[in-house]
Amino acid sequence: MPKYNREIHHRRSIRLQHYDYAQTGVYFITLCTLNRECLFGEILAGEMHLNKLGTIVRDEWLQTPCLRPNIRLGEWVVMPNHFHGIVELNGQSKSRRGVLHTPSSDVYPIIKSPSQTLGAMVRGFKSAVTRRANIPVWQRNYWEHIIRNQDSHHDIATYITNNPAQWETDSLHR
Repeated sequence: MPKYNREIHHRRSIRLQHYDYAQTGVYFITLCTLNRECLFGEILAGEMHLNKLGTIVRDEWLQTPCLRPNIRLGEWVVMPNHFHGIVELNGQSKSRRGVLHTPSSDVYPIIKSPSQTLGAMVRGFKSAVTRRANIPVWQRNYWEHIIRNQDSHHDIATYITNNPAQWETDSLHR
């Protein structure tokens, strides 16, 4: 087994450097299926028709705020080979789980556990879908965009809503 070499084995992050993905914010995420296979159903007459796996994706997505009280869902859509969603992190959880308190917060800062981050939410969602599907479903990683203003939010929400009708021109359509 070759020894770990940081230069060779390091995976470059596509996240915004030094950004705290546990802080309050609104995010647009896109998750793609493994090899961009159309696993979740099909588009007929501009409408998405979910198959059994697509229904699992929908159900697990709707379960997200029940499992993570710091999450609120915005617009979302399951497409044949990808998923788009708007997620709001409110920065607060009803429980104190996920926050590590050190002996003296004056000396050591409070460290947020990954359990309250956008990445942890996406990992949990992808894991739940994969576990229920009992097959590999997702490609590694995901795309995210920080929604910074109301105009951007409106444009992205409209894009998500109209995505099935635009399937033939979608860059993720094969």
